[in-house]
Amino acid sequence: MLTLPALPHSLVALSLLPVSLLLATPVCRAQAAERPSATASASPAAPAANRKTLTAGQRSKQTGKTKPARHTKGGTAPGSADAKAPALGQTAAVLAFAAEHAASLNQTPEQIAALLAQARILPSVQRLIMPTPAGTAKDWMAYRDRFVEPRRLQAGLAFWEANAEALARAEETYGVPAEIVLGIIGVETFYGRIMGGFRILDALATLSFDFPTGRSDRSPFFREELHQFLLLCQRDGLDPLALKGSYAGALGLGQFMPGSWMRHAVDFDGDGHADLINSPADAIGSVANFLAQHGWQRALPTDYTVAAPAGTAERAQLLAPDVRPTFTPAQMQALGARLSEAGQEHTGKLALIELQMGDAAPVYVAGTDNFFVLTRYNQSAYYAMAVISLGRKLGQMRRAGTD
Repeated sequence: MLTLPALPHSLVALSLLPVSLLLATPVCRAQAAERPSATASASPAAPAANRKTLTAGQRSKQTGKTKPARHTKGGTAPGSADAKAPALGQTAAVLAFAAEHAASLNQTPEQIAALLAQARILPSVQRLIMPTPAGTAKDWMAYRDRFVEPRRLQAGLAFWEANAEALARAEETYGVPAEIVLGIIGVETFYGRIMGGFRILDALATLSFDFPTGRSDRSPFFREELHQFLLLCQRDGLDPLALKGSYAGALGLGQFMPGSWMRHAVDFDGDGHADLINSPADAIGSVANFLAQHGWQRALPTDYTVAAPAGTAERAQLLAPDVRPTFTPAQMQALGARLSEAGQEHTGKLALIELQMGDAAPVYVAGTDNFFVLTRYNQSAYYAMAVISLGRKLGQMRRAGTD
């Protein structure tokens, strides 16, 4: 039976700045995929926020016993306009959603509608999901420096030290290096310090039932994520009125959308429960599993050094496929690209990745299939390079400290 709270039938009715908003244009997930956007700290120096209590009804798959109440960390509270946001109420769209999903949730439509009626339509969520203004140049170094900075690096080293066994085991199991997993968790949530202050039910309901005009309508994607969220709460005994996360409905250390949690979360600490909010081991294993399921190749580099062709037409031809590896090293060089020696020896295909530098000349890397896999987590070359750069720096610092 769905573990949503029992509700009377009479009921009617800038936590985090997304990574996409740090660039001039929004991050867009491929095919409206697992997680619309990653989240990052609007203020990397911000302290960890207050812990928010979840339901005590989390159950072990092994024992069937109720687990103690756990906690999730929040970020900055949503905007003041959200405090006055009205409850959603039982609109026609809500009633249709409840009727459609009642069977899969093992609830009556009235029970589901009563729960959803308590969600609030948040203006800040509607604002954050919108594209950023066009015309402003992207700046890779400014973007990188928000993540590869002393506080995040020290937090990353501490997280690595505390979770070295799980990181090593994830690399052995899935082939994903510890540096990559650390890069993702560091970019996404500052190693759990900032995991989002929006109530997930509010965020997903806002984007499901009142998606803002002015951009392509993604409400069908978010309605399915709302369905997955309720299924997750049912399966794991979570309170849907308590869970908090990003403006887009992502949760936990790795900022998984509910559908990604349902498909890719793993119980990596062996306690019978995949908990991506409170268990670093589960988050580590799940991030690695996500990448492996999306095609990560063991021991394959993510990128090589490259100089772009001088010719505009040749450069445009290499950039046309965006992040998808399309050209062999020989083809890239025939078009005027100058690859490093390691890149020339690469046996697969490559993509020419351009990273704009504001008013300065762009920089380029040659991305492999593993670079492309990182963009399945968030479809942005800047995001992938931030993950890679943070992880590499952590690896250098850890090796320097142990040599």
